[in-house]
Amino acid sequence: MKRLIPLLAALAIATPLHAEPVTPPTAQASAMSEGVVRKIDTANAKITLRHGPLTNLDMPPMTMVFRVQPPELLSGIKVGDKVKFRAEQVDGAFTVTAIQAAP
Repeated sequence: MKRLIPLLAALAIATPLHAEPVTPPTAQASAMSEGVVRKIDTANAKITLRHGPLTNLDMPPMTMVFRVQPPELLSGIKVGDKVKFRAEQVDGAFTVTAIQAAP
């Protein structure tokens, strides 16, 4: 019985052989997504994007409005541009935190 307890303890903390690798949250949060600018509302710091999957938010492709933080990110971006962007949930709102024109 004394030999069984250390064995059970070792098995309890061992990594299962079938475990799949997990992407670190910081890598997921920094993932850039692709989209096309449909509308820009500079007065309210909002942008409408038709986007592909947002893996860090577990969101399928769709068209939606995002807040933009900081609003200065909208300078240099125009309707029709293909962009790469990072969206995050900030204070309960989906927010673009980085955006750049895609090549």
